[in-house]
Amino acid sequence: MATTCVIPVVKTPKDYQAFRISPQDTNRLAIVFDPVIANMSLTYCVEIFDVGGKTPPNRHQLAVEMFFVLKGEGIATCDGKTVPIRAGDSILVPPTGTHVIENTGSGRLYALCIMVPNEDFAELIRSGTPVELDEEDLSVLRRSDSLLI
Repeated sequence: MATTCVIPVVKTPKDYQAFRISPQDTNRLAIVFDPVIANMSLTYCVEIFDVGGKTPPNRHQLAVEMFFVLKGEGIATCDGKTVPIRAGDSILVPPTGTHVIENTGSGRLYALCIMVPNEDFAELIRSGTPVELDEEDLSVLRRSDSLLI
């Protein structure tokens, strides 16, 4: 029985494509993997919230959305329940949960965000305005920020 070796896809922060979905948004999303790159129905991105930034209230019909906070602090609200979040915390939003993530800290909030299945999330992100990741973003993504705990 022959086995097939699958070559992993490796990306670095310089490969990530970042977008602001709407011009007035106070958060940006840097796509790491999407259905085209991963060849499966998922979206994996880094969400970057400016000071005071937040997502608009949103929900997904089928998808589970997961967040892991890399740096910063804020609050997460799902279906009216609010909890404080900070670096190292994880959030799991079930399908149909109306949710908001908000940066309440004095610096940017960075979170890994994974959505399974994709539910057109990657396409929504890519329909926005391309933006560049700056040195602060790249420092956090490379884990070279000395304040990252």
